[in-house]
Amino acid sequence: MHRITLDRLKSLLTYDPDAGVFTRNGKRAGYSHHGGYRYVGIDGEKIIEHRLAWFYVYGVWPSADLDHINRVRSDNRIANLREATRAVNCQNQPLRRSNKSGRTGVYYHKISGKWAAVINVNKRQIHLGVYDTVEEAVAVRRNAEIAHYPNRATDADDHIQS
Repeated sequence: MHRITLDRLKSLLTYDPDAGVFTRNGKRAGYSHHGGYRYVGIDGEKIIEHRLAWFYVYGVWPSADLDHINRVRSDNRIANLREATRAVNCQNQPLRRSNKSGRTGVYYHKISGKWAAVINVNKRQIHLGVYDTVEEAVAVRRNAEIAHYPNRATDADDHIQS
């Protein structure tokens, strides 16, 4: 785990929980990584900003993964962060660029000429069937999400990863 103490962190940086931004001497601290996450260097150690925000606010390092609820990796407002298991964190992912349906877990099944719905539960893919319309497949997938992913953020705003 990280060596920095809470007192040391607060003596070096200020964190605005509403903006999700760390500052040092009035200037934004840290840098953006090519993967979309932000990092802050402290005492020779590079610390991912969302975990640092959690520590700054709650005084303890997160015991699990931290999930960005709105899926924006650089949005480190404390209200946008939640502790989550790896499985829940993985469920809250944006669509892949290759997704043609615009919805998670729904794809065009070329062999049948219909829309298929799938869901992953406990590292296993469950096939939910094939349907004549994308809307039918989306509805079946949505019901499966409600049953299997009670902590998943809504996918009403599913968007293709940019």
